Amino acid sequence: MTFNATTVAAAAAHAAQTTTQQLYANIDLTKLSWLEQMWAAWYIWIDNPIIATGLMSFLLHEFVYFGRSIPWIIIDAIPYFRQWKLQPNKVPTAQEQWECTKMVLFSHFTIELPAIWLFHPMAENFGMSTWQVPFPSWTTMVPQIAIFFVFEDMFHYFAHQALHYGPLYKHIHKIHHKYSAPFGLAAEYAHPAEVFILGTGTIAGPVLYCWYTRNLHIFTVYIWITLRLFQAIDAHSGYDFPWSLQHILPFWSGAEHHDFHHMAFTNNFSTSFRWCDRIFGTDNKYREYRARISAQKAAMKNKSKSERDEAERKLIAEIEAEGQRAEAIAEGIMPASKTVKVQ
Repeated sequence: MTFNATTVAAAAAHAAQTTTQQLYANIDLTKLSWLEQMWAAWYIWIDNPIIATGLMSFLLHEFVYFGRSIPWIIIDAIPYFRQWKLQPNKVPTAQEQWECTKMVLFSHFTIELPAIWLFHPMAENFGMSTWQVPFPSWTTMVPQIAIFFVFEDMFHYFAHQALHYGPLYKHIHKIHHKYSAPFGLAAEYAHPAEVFILGTGTIAGPVLYCWYTRNLHIFTVYIWITLRLFQAIDAHSGYDFPWSLQHILPFWSGAEHHDFHHMAFTNNFSTSFRWCDRIFGTDNKYREYRARISAQKAAMKNKSKSERDEAERKLIAEIEAEGQRAEAIAEGIMPASKTVKVQ
């Protein structure tokens, strides 16, 4: 179905007595922006606000998640990009990506779909605008999204640390740590309980903000969800390009920060920003590792590429072995006394 101003007007006239049309009875839809017209047309076409919001929310999530993951799948298949891969000797196979996709889809349909479908009535109960047009201004939306980023980062930091506690790790979080070298699709590769726990930080920020201010549109939430998915997928991509955001904004975490967490098991529990890890001292091993990388590059600048690659491979293997010991301790397989500090 093609949506335009004529379609909106025709649909409105045809459905003049419907519940949805009555919502727009006092709005001149032709004076709205194109996107706002499409928004109204969607709600008029579906003719049920709960179904319209639920369906749009789920489709948005799936489109953004897999749409953002596809470029990383392509990059993984092109050897040229290995020069920027953080763990160049670990490229996901097609089988690994397929197994990951099946698990992600399972979580999406069993956990996220019901939660998304129930979001509309809950959101409206807290005063969130859904079908309404026009949209808020950018000067309204940008500060709100910034607040959601900060809230989610702090929530994720503490919840993520809790998931590294013995029983929670062994029975829940261990699934996400299957890949010591993560890839984009693996951003939501997790136990359904973890999807629910960490997803709470993404949704709770907007819900609490709306409950307190009674001033939030779901369109703003959609922008936030889109940016959050981009952040999560990029952080799991396994690539650190010269143009990656963390090289522009030093407090941004990015793949280089989160990749170490998967490799070393400990440190770097936050999502978007680095400050919680710095404040609470949970980036000490990460900073030691980066210092060793820099020293190693300086010491081997006159060596051959194969020698530099071999030295990097050995360092990564050493850090990963330390991570495996830390994981065994979290699961209770190995006593803490057997840890070996990364030098």
